[in-house]
Amino acid sequence: MNITAAVTRAVRSPMSLETLELEAPRDDEILVRVVATGVCHTDIAMRDQAFPVPQPVVLGHEGAGVVAQVGSVITSVVPGDHVVMSYNSCGTCPSCVASAATYCYDFFGRNFAAARPDGTTPISNGSGTIHGNFFGQSSFADFALCNERNVVKVSKDVPLELLGPLACGVQTGAGAVLNAFKIARGESFAVFGAGSVGLSAVMAAAAAGASPIIAVDLLESRLALARELGATHTVNPSKVNPAEEIVRLTGAGVDFALEATGIPPVIRQAVESLAPRGVCGILGAAPAGSEMTLDVLHLMTAGRTLRGIVEGDANPKAFIPLLIDLYRDGRFPFDRLIRYYPFAKLNDAIEDAESGRVVKAVVRMSHAT
Repeated sequence: MNITAAVTRAVRSPMSLETLELEAPRDDEILVRVVATGVCHTDIAMRDQAFPVPQPVVLGHEGAGVVAQVGSVITSVVPGDHVVMSYNSCGTCPSCVASAATYCYDFFGRNFAAARPDGTTPISNGSGTIHGNFFGQSSFADFALCNERNVVKVSKDVPLELLGPLACGVQTGAGAVLNAFKIARGESFAVFGAGSVGLSAVMAAAAAGASPIIAVDLLESRLALARELGATHTVNPSKVNPAEEIVRLTGAGVDFALEATGIPPVIRQAVESLAPRGVCGILGAAPAGSEMTLDVLHLMTAGRTLRGIVEGDANPKAFIPLLIDLYRDGRFPFDRLIRYYPFAKLNDAIEDAESGRVVKAVVRMSHAT
C-alpha cells in the first residue's frame, strides 16, 4: 500500500515527506493507521547518528493509532482497536523471560537496526530500500507495522492523539520513579533536566507522595512549569551549584536523583546530591564512548548507588494503562506538556523540540479526527 512518511536522509537535515510503499502485514504483524506520533529526542539523536541507525530511514517511535489489519496469528488486538506502539523486544532472552524487556539482550537490534529481525525492511520507494521498523514501528508515517510485543491496546475514552508520548518519553520519566525507584510517600526526589522526561518524573513523584520534589533546569519557564506540576523546589544551575543547594535544602541530600540530560558533569552533580544510601538513575543518552568521573569515596562510603534505567523499567502493556488511569484521575496531567503540529510541519516540531520552545511536540496525521 502507498503511505506518506517522513524520510531521514542526512545528519542534521530536514526530513522529507515522501510517498512510499509499505508491505502488507506478515502473519505476526499488525498494521496501524497512525493518528499521531510524539517527537522524542531519541528521534533527533538517531537522525544525527548518535547510534549508527542506517539511512535513509523512517524514524518515529511514539505512535498512537487505530488497528487497520492484523496477521493470522495475532490475538491481542483486532481491527478498530485503539493502540499505542512502544519499544520492541525479543521475548525469549533471559531479561524478557524475567519480565525485564527494557533490558532485552537484543534491545538495540530490535529498536535501532531499522529492520525486522530477519534483516528485511517493510518500506520501499520503488527505486531502493528505505529502512523501516525503527523501534518496531517507524511511526513518522500515516501507517505503520508493529507486532504484539510492542503494541498496547488502550481505552477509547481518552483522545488517541494524546497518548503517543506515553510510549517512550513520558513512560521513561514516570517509570523511573514508579517502577525503578518505587518511591514511597515522604521520600525525597530530585530530577536534573525538566524536559518531557523530567517533568513526567515530577508528576509521577507527586502522584506517589514524594517530598520534597526538586527540579533542576537552566530554563526558568521549565522550572515554573515544574512547580505547577508538583515540584516543591526548583534550582537553576546557572545561579547555584545544584548538588550543594539540594543538600542544603534537604539537610543530607535526596533519597533518589534522576539524571535526564546525559551530560557527564551533570550526572556527577546528581550523584553528589544523594543522601547516604541514595540511588541515582541515569536516563539521558550520552554519545557513545562518553565517560564520567566520580568521587569514589563519596559513592562507596555512604552506600550510594548509580544505575542506568531504560524506558522506565516499564512493561508498556501494564504501565501505559496505569498512566492513563492516573491522567483520568487528574493525578498525571501530561497533556500540559504537549503542543500539536500537523504532520506537514514535522520539521518545525523537531526544531521547536531541539530549541526548548516546546516541551513535547506531537504531530497529527492528516486523517486524524
